[in-house]
Amino acid sequence: MLAPGKEHYEKINRLCENIATVIVGKDSVIRLVAVGLLARGHILIEDIPGIGKTTLANALARSLGCSFQRIQFTSDLLPTDILGVSVFNPKESRFDFQKGPIFANIVLADEINRTTPKTQSSLLEAMNDRQVSMDSVTYPLPRPFVVIATQNPVEHYGTFPLPESQLDRFMLKITIGYPSPEEEEKLLQSRKGRDPLEGIEPVLSTDEVIELQDAVDQVRMDPSLTTYLMDIVTATRRSTLIQVGVSPRGSLAMYKLAQAHALTAGRDFCIPDDIKKLSVPAFAHRIVLSTEYGPRATGATGANQVIRNIVESVPVPL
Repeated sequence: MLAPGKEHYEKINRLCENIATVIVGKDSVIRLVAVGLLARGHILIEDIPGIGKTTLANALARSLGCSFQRIQFTSDLLPTDILGVSVFNPKESRFDFQKGPIFANIVLADEINRTTPKTQSSLLEAMNDRQVSMDSVTYPLPRPFVVIATQNPVEHYGTFPLPESQLDRFMLKITIGYPSPEEEEKLLQSRKGRDPLEGIEPVLSTDEVIELQDAVDQVRMDPSLTTYLMDIVTATRRSTLIQVGVSPRGSLAMYKLAQAHALTAGRDFCIPDDIKKLSVPAFAHRIVLSTEYGPRATGATGANQVIRNIVESVPVPL
């Protein structure tokens, strides 16, 4: 297994630059998506309609020489529409399993919160164990396997909020936000001809993605940083503003994300900023605020700000 090196850094930059030809002025968001991919994590992109969520996911998929499937989530979608179904074969007098769209390297779950909780839950085993169980048979999913889900804010009509157990399977939850007027003008200019998304070519093969993911495992994490990480996690479990703190799955996710973030910065070792910069997208969706604040709290009592305050209160190792 190759140790992290310059060639890995160059490949990551090539991926991010390729996506940036379509997603204008959102370099930090693109970098977050790359971090999630390298950490073998699933990514949830939440924002209002028309902001570029699906375009970002499509740009990533087109930049990789991997198999890709898009699933449009609707209220009448069934679990078998995602996982697959057993069909009777009269010639062999048996049932044959026909794999669903979940059997791909990159799966875009578009508007995931527009389908029912029953269908949402069909993704749990795939996302957690990277396998699908049907009719007492377990089918492994391909490697790499990443779910990129998009959703509109729960305030919009016709949505079903994701339960905490589903949210906890996502390694990162990110938002894109409006572009600046200058960036949006540049975006308009780029759309005079054909859609730039159509011109994206793969810049990384499946084997190269796996190589980068394996390189993340070799990034060093000093024991003092592990303690720092656990101090932050413990603080979320003790805060009076939080009813349910970060789970052990969240701790493991942050450990891997910090390693991936270091690799995207060209380092083979982690620093405190790797943890600090990822704290909100890695932790905010995993906590449940106390009842007096609720899931829609914003400002000083919102989940993002609560996590920021906790991170700022925890001493950084020297």
